Amino acid sequence: MVEAIAPTAVAAPRRVTILGSTGSVGGNTIDLIERDPEAYEVVALTARGNVERLAAQALRLRPGLAVIAEPDLYGALKEALAGSGIAVAAGRDALIEAADRPADWVMAAIVGAAGLAPTLAAVRRGAIVALANKEALVCAGALMTAEVAASGATILPVDSEHNAIFQVFDFERREMIDRIILTASGGPFREFDPKDMAEVTPDQAVAHPNWTMGRKISVDSATMMNKGLELIEAHHLFALPGERIEIVVHPQSIVHSLVAYVDGSVLAQLGPPDMRTPIAYTLGWPRRIRTPAARLDLAEIGTLSFETPDERRFPSLRLARQALKTGGGAPTILNAANEIAVHGFLAGKIGFLDIVRIVERTLERVPSAPLTSLDDVDATDAEARAVAATLLRGERDARRRAGVA
Repeated sequence: MVEAIAPTAVAAPRRVTILGSTGSVGGNTIDLIERDPEAYEVVALTARGNVERLAAQALRLRPGLAVIAEPDLYGALKEALAGSGIAVAAGRDALIEAADRPADWVMAAIVGAAGLAPTLAAVRRGAIVALANKEALVCAGALMTAEVAASGATILPVDSEHNAIFQVFDFERREMIDRIILTASGGPFREFDPKDMAEVTPDQAVAHPNWTMGRKISVDSATMMNKGLELIEAHHLFALPGERIEIVVHPQSIVHSLVAYVDGSVLAQLGPPDMRTPIAYTLGWPRRIRTPAARLDLAEIGTLSFETPDERRFPSLRLARQALKTGGGAPTILNAANEIAVHGFLAGKIGFLDIVRIVERTLERVPSAPLTSLDDVDATDAEARAVAATLLRGERDARRRAGVA
């Protein structure tokens, strides 16, 4: 559970580390930093495999450390930064080292379960952690919140939906909260007939109508699995049971989420669909900082619409609620299977509808044991990935036998 903390003076420059600097969230964070460079000192940057972009960012921002997650790319990064004075490292342990460096503020934007250990490292030393990696709470929510309580770290949600809730959630009078309402754009297939979704291509799935995001999260939006993961994340962030967390489709992506109070009041946070707004809220917190995001013109927009999500078209929502209710390792299994299936879809190995089928079958086959340590999380994650990979190969082979490319 996150807790609001009374605003205090913010020292300048703020020391920052960006875990996942070459992705969409990392790039937007750097855009904001470079608009006011005197206000920030960059401590470390990390990336999974984009050496060229990481090196370019490091040469501009001059961090003390640049880390590439893929060990085989260490030589390429070292060569790109030769003579710069910037330390270079590679691999999982180096990511954790980057998170452990003394930055005041850490952007946790490594995609997938790979971001869990570095995020935990930043939490354990009591940093302000801007959490864009939803899998950290999905896979290890109870462990993460316990570490936050023990270390005194501050978690600031970056997802536009959770960030919106954070801005209007009355932490000092929690008993006044009735429920929270997550909004969803519905993605590119909101009005598709379910039978037509079998023919969806990766290019169609990543073409989000409102947001510019990475390929994996764009597919999650298309299946609405991202909203299922956000449901689980919201449960841990705001300490509310699943039945008090609603999901509503809002195609315009202007109302980013809402908090309903016991007196019937509903407070919402609105803004244009630009990730720089929630990132800036966390980067400047507890102050607000200026961004180049377009200013909202409600008269020009004219209409804001809302609808109930169709779980027949998007069964991932049902699976996420089921995983949250089951507890234990079920959310970890859900996330791991989804990562395997999405990557398989993007590689052309399976069809769009196979993604959720693989997730559901993996949940049926992998036991959901209690998770009491990071080793438990890693073991459950590995088992789920192995089962999902086997199921994926089965779907791929079936497509080949049927003559489907």
